[in-house]
Amino acid sequence: MKKITVIGGGTGTYNLLLGLKQYDVSLSAVVTAADSGGSSGRLRDEFGVLPPGDLRRCLVALSENRGDIWRQIFEYRFEGENEKNNMGNLIITALTKITGDFPTAIEAAAELLEVKGQVVPATLDNVHLCAELENHQLVYGETNIDIPKHNPELKIKRVFLEPKAFAYKKAISAIMNSDLVVIGPGDLYTSIIPNLLVEGVVAALKVTEAKVVYVCNVMTKYGETNNFSASDFIKEIQRYSNQAIDHVILNTKRPSEESSQSYGQENSFFVKPDVSGDLKHVTKADLINDSILFRHDSKKLAKIIMEIKI
Repeated sequence: MKKITVIGGGTGTYNLLLGLKQYDVSLSAVVTAADSGGSSGRLRDEFGVLPPGDLRRCLVALSENRGDIWRQIFEYRFEGENEKNNMGNLIITALTKITGDFPTAIEAAAELLEVKGQVVPATLDNVHLCAELENHQLVYGETNIDIPKHNPELKIKRVFLEPKAFAYKKAISAIMNSDLVVIGPGDLYTSIIPNLLVEGVVAALKVTEAKVVYVCNVMTKYGETNNFSASDFIKEIQRYSNQAIDHVILNTKRPSEESSQSYGQENSFFVKPDVSGDLKHVTKADLINDSILFRHDSKKLAKIIMEIKI
């Protein structure tokens, strides 16, 4: 059975896991622990737990609960005064307080959801993501990078974690024991690179016998990747991974004129599938789900990944 580890966070990782779980594979998800916005941020500040949101999404994606009730519970949001928090995030927070241990809480949640595979945080350290902009301005906190209060036209010069974080042993084990490691898709600086900033993750990527694959985004994000083409994404991933990427997957299908106009209103644009740098393999294909949102199709992407030779 092929062993695949996915590294990331957010909607991109969720969609990828939905596709991969349809195959007879052993799955692991290594998920960012730097989220500081929304429900995760509030629970993190109030209860001192690691941010549960991205891990919850991965747990739900890998759930095989036949009755589907626990999946619905973990995705449920109350209306009214309690709408600020997601039910699944509250459950994980409660399990953390009951067990006294965040990894045990995630494992308990995985049992409730009948998860196929494992979901682990990249680190158990309480860290925040920071960015230095091209004008040397420092931005503290993932949510302030994700939803910029600064001038979003300014380029991100670098991102780093404060304080330094060390990799969770199960995250390293997953990378080392895989046949394939898939990084992305997801917001470059706020969902993907934070995992690579954790001490020990890049070292594991460099020595693992697994083939390391990067799935490039299909649209740019205003305030993070303005005017980026695929080669810009690849350059940054190679920079932060110490040239660990073996294979890149690029989407070739362009959005419709209607979608382009809609995304353009948010200053989000198609990522041109150009390539640069020393890469062993590149796969280009139509990877898009023809829905209202222009994003990766989970089935198409999973099929491409499963066809990669290891």
